[in-house]
Amino acid sequence: MPKRILQGTVTSAKNDQTVTVQIERRYTHPVMKKTVRKTKKYRAHDADNQFKAGDSVRIQECAPISKTKRWEVIAQ
Repeated sequence: MPKRILQGTVTSAKNDQTVTVQIERRYTHPVMKKTVRKTKKYRAHDADNQFKAGDSVRIQECAPISKTKRWEVIAQ
């Protein structure tokens, strides 16, 4: 089964080897037929601490690294 890859923006890089990535998805509301923007934050593993807040990154699913980290940053 292929691993999911998402693209988003780094919102925080204050923790060591961890970045918080905000992912935005757009979908049409089933009743109102209006485009809705929904955001979700993921914690991702950044082994080299090379990304900072504001960077656009891609993250990929991986085995659990810690209690909250199940994603890793793919180098662009």
